[in-house]
Amino acid sequence: MLTTRHYKFWFCTGSQDLYGDECLRNVAEHSKEIVAKLNASGKLPFEIVWKPTLITNELIRKTFNEANIDEECAGVIVWCHTFSPAKSWILGLKELRKPLLHLHTQYNEEIPYDTIDMDFMNENQAAHGDREWGHIVSRMGIERKVVAGHWSDPVVQEKIASWQRVAIGVVESSHIRVMRVADNMRNVAVTEGDKVEAQIKFGWEVDTYPVNEIADCVDSVSQSDTNALVDEYYDKYDILLEGRDPEEFKRHVAVQAQIEIGFERFLEEKNYQAIVTHFGDLGSLKQLPGLAIQRLEQKGYGFGAEGDWKVAAMVRLMKVMTAGMENAKGTSMLEDYTYNLVKGKEGILQAHMLEICPSIADGPISIKCQPLSMGDREDPTRLVFTSKEGHGIATSLIDLGNRFRLIINDVDCKKCEKPMPKLPVATNFWTPQPDLYTGAEAWILAGGAHHTAFTYDLTAEQMGDWAAMMGIEAVFIDKDTKIRDFKKDLMLGEIFYK
Repeated sequence: MLTTRHYKFWFCTGSQDLYGDECLRNVAEHSKEIVAKLNASGKLPFEIVWKPTLITNELIRKTFNEANIDEECAGVIVWCHTFSPAKSWILGLKELRKPLLHLHTQYNEEIPYDTIDMDFMNENQAAHGDREWGHIVSRMGIERKVVAGHWSDPVVQEKIASWQRVAIGVVESSHIRVMRVADNMRNVAVTEGDKVEAQIKFGWEVDTYPVNEIADCVDSVSQSDTNALVDEYYDKYDILLEGRDPEEFKRHVAVQAQIEIGFERFLEEKNYQAIVTHFGDLGSLKQLPGLAIQRLEQKGYGFGAEGDWKVAAMVRLMKVMTAGMENAKGTSMLEDYTYNLVKGKEGILQAHMLEICPSIADGPISIKCQPLSMGDREDPTRLVFTSKEGHGIATSLIDLGNRFRLIINDVDCKKCEKPMPKLPVATNFWTPQPDLYTGAEAWILAGGAHHTAFTYDLTAEQMGDWAAMMGIEAVFIDKDTKIRDFKKDLMLGEIFYK
C-alpha cells in the first residue's frame, strides 16, 4: 500500500549576463556536473534534475510555476553560482509553492592560489551571490532550508538527502486522508481538534464513517480469502495458544484476518491512507481490530487509537517520509503507559491495547488471544513483541485552540530489565532525553498527548523542518533541555505563533 509518486527535485542555478557568454557556459557546465555527481553519490533518496541557468525575472517565474504544476517535482534546490540580483527572483519566489532548499556551495573546493584572477573571482562568487539571494528570501519571510558546504562533501550530501525526505513529507501531507471509524473517545480532550484547520494547514482530509458501513465490508469477505490470510499468519508468526483450544484460537485469528481484508478494501476503494478506531463504538464487529490494524500499519497505513486522527495522520506522514530508507527500524503509534522510577533504571513503558506496528519489532513476533475489558466483544487476537533498542523520536501534534504545536522528544529505547509474561501486548521501553524527570516535566508543560507518533528513522531536526515548512510551532525536548529555558521557549512561541 505504501506508494508515493516518482518524485524528483529541480536544481536551479542563479546567475546574470554581466560577465558574458563564456561565463554562462561555465556556470551551466559546473551545475550540470554537480547534479550528475550528486545523483551518482548514492546518498540521495531522490533524483535531482538540472534546469537551465536562471538569469531573468521571466525565466525564474516561468521555471518556478512549472515546478508548481509538475506533480513529480517535490522541491526546488537553488544555488547562485555567480552574483544574481535578488530583485529578479521576487515574483518567482512569491509564486513558488514547493519546498525550497538553498545550497550554499561553490564549484571549486579550494582557492586556486597560483592562478586566481579577476575573471575567476567574477565567475566563482557564490559567497557573494548566495548572500544576496539569501537576503531577499529572508526579507520575504519564505521558509527554506539552508545547507552550506562543498557539494562533494558527504556531510553536505547527507543534509540534502535528509531535507529531501522532509520535502516529501510536506508534499505528501496534502495527500493524506484519514478514515474515522466512529468518533473520539468520550470526554478525552487531547484526541480532539479542529479538522477544518488541519486541512487548511496540512492538507489532511479527515472523514467519519458509520461503523457498520465498514463492518458490512468486513462481512462480505469470503471464507476462502479469510482462510488464505490465516494461513499466511500461521506461516509468518509464532502461535502462542497458552492453553486455549487450537480450533477456537484459530477462529479468533480468522476474525482479525477478515477485518484486515475488509478494512483494507474499504480504505483502497475510498482512497484513505490512515484509519482510527474506537473501542467504544464497534457496531457489529466481533472484535476490537488488533492484529488487523497492526498489519495495516506495517503496510504503510497510519493509525490512531480512540479516534486520534492527528496521530493517525502523523504516523502515515512518517511512514511516507521513511519509505525506501535503507536499514529502517520502524515507525508506529505508541502510548505512554507506566513508569519505572527506580534510580538509574528510569523509563516509560510504551504500548497500547493491541495496535502497535510490527515494523518496530525486535526478535520473534507472536500471535496471542487474550480477553480485553475494553470494547465488550470477544477476545481479540494481537501481535506481541518487544521493540528494537536505539535512538528514536516521539512526537505529539496538539491543537491549542488557536494553533497547532508539534512536540518532539528524543528518546533512547532499551530492553526491559525483566520479561513481562502476563502482559499480552507489544511493548517499547524508553527513557526520554535528557532524563525521565526533565523529559516528563517538559512534555507536560508543552501539553503533549499520551499517544505519540514514534519513529527510529527520522531526526528531530527533520520533523522540526517539516513543522517550519507547515508554518507551525515546534518545540524540542532533548539532551540540552532545561526546564527554565524550555518555559521561556513556550512563552516565545505563544507570542510568535499567536
